Amino acid sequence: MREYFRLAPSRIEGAVCHLDLVWFVLFCTMDKVMRNTISFRKNCSKVSIVIFLASVFNPISMAFASHHYTEKQLDGLEARVGKTFWVVSVNNRTPAFLSGATPNAPSFHAQPNEAFQITELIGRKAKNPYYKVKFASGKEGYILPEAFHEEFHLTIVSLDPQAEEKKKAAQTAEEDKKRVDWIRAQPWSQAVKESAIQGRPVLGMNTREVKKILGDPSRVSKIQAPQRFGEEHWFYADGSVLIFQNGLLTRIEPKEGKEQKTHQ
Repeated sequence: MREYFRLAPSRIEGAVCHLDLVWFVLFCTMDKVMRNTISFRKNCSKVSIVIFLASVFNPISMAFASHHYTEKQLDGLEARVGKTFWVVSVNNRTPAFLSGATPNAPSFHAQPNEAFQITELIGRKAKNPYYKVKFASGKEGYILPEAFHEEFHLTIVSLDPQAEEKKKAAQTAEEDKKRVDWIRAQPWSQAVKESAIQGRPVLGMNTREVKKILGDPSRVSKIQAPQRFGEEHWFYADGSVLIFQNGLLTRIEPKEGKEQKTHQ
């Protein structure tokens, strides 16, 4: 390898200019492997070694030439401008972004589940593009298209990972709003309305009113009382039990087992 540098400096300069430096390193590495690795020399042909080393160094070669984009490729990169993406954590890792559009700029890691929008493709004229992004928090950053592509569908996704949770939360909020609106429209005293809004039905309410306030019970048990009054026990997820006789709420047994004595 020293002889190569001493005897052929012009060839080395040409390799650098034409991005052949990587293949020069490939040649030197192959020569070193062939000289020093007996097992390789015995069990592998030179062709197989070249293929192996090419597979190792080809990504490096691509990295050296990554800024040599065609106009069509740059158009494809720019098509992502204006689109929103989300960050997800994979094995406690999130994608890294740069604080500036230079390779040596300080980097930072985005927070899981945070959304960001690609606002601009800068460096197009120089064919050294960076995506400029803006996070939901207002923070801005930069990422190379190559880095973006490596992380896409891994730590960067095009669908909100919390979409289902947000949808359920929105549905719950809408249902609760309807519940509160219904309670406020009832001809009850203000004290009873406030109690109902807080999820505390009062004695004397019928089954329909209680369902409007608390929703459906998780389980209903019908009991024939000694007085021959039809009795129902409504069990709720929080452990409370509401007892009805002839369709009217007569007793509330909270989870602790103490009776609630609230009268309309």
